[in-house]
Amino acid sequence: MQVPDEARAAADTHAKYHYRGSYASRALRAYPLTSYFQVLFATGDVMAQQGVEKVGIQKHDLSRTGRMALYGGAVFGPGATLWYRFLQKRIVLRSENATIFARVMTDQVVFASTNLFLFLSSMAIMEGSSPSDKLESTYWNALKKNWMLWPAVQAVNFKYVPLDARVFVVNIVSLGWNCYLSYVNSQGKPPAVTDTEDLEVPR
Repeated sequence: MQVPDEARAAADTHAKYHYRGSYASRALRAYPLTSYFQVLFATGDVMAQQGVEKVGIQKHDLSRTGRMALYGGAVFGPGATLWYRFLQKRIVLRSENATIFARVMTDQVVFASTNLFLFLSSMAIMEGSSPSDKLESTYWNALKKNWMLWPAVQAVNFKYVPLDARVFVVNIVSLGWNCYLSYVNSQGKPPAVTDTEDLEVPR
C-alpha cells in the first residue's frame, strides 16, 4: 500500500524530533549536572565581585562564592532539570505558539518566583542573617528584573533554538544573570558590626 505524502512527512517530522529529544536526554544524563551548575553559579559570583564590585583578588569573598556554588549544585541544578522536563512533557497545546506561550508563562509565574524566593532565603540562612529582611529588601525588585529578561529569552529559545542546543543559550544568559543575583544578594546584607566599642549608646 502506498503511503500518502502527508503521512510520510508527518512520520519523518516525528522521527526527527524524537531523535533530538533522545539525544538531548542522553546528553543530560551523561553530563555531571551538579558540578556544572556549581561552576555556573560560582562564575557568576566571581564576575560580580571582580567585574561589578571590583573588590580585587585579595579581598575576594571565597565563602560567598562557595555559597553560590552550593546553591547552584544542590538546589537550582536538580530543580531546574526536573522542571524543564515537566514543561516539555506536560505542557503541550494544539499550536506551537500556544505551547510556547504557556510554557514561558508557567515558567515565570511558578518556577522563577519560587527559585528567587529559595535563593534569597537560603543565602540569608547561610550568611547568618534574616531571610525575611533579605526578601523584603531585594525580592520584588529582583523578580521584576527577571521578568524583564527571561520571558523574551525563553520565548526565542523555545521558538527558534533546537532542543539539544537550548541549554547553551540559557547558560550564556545565566552567566550574566547569576552575576546580577550575586550582586543583588550582597546588597541586601545588613551592615556588619565588628566592634561593639564603636557603637554610640544613646543617652
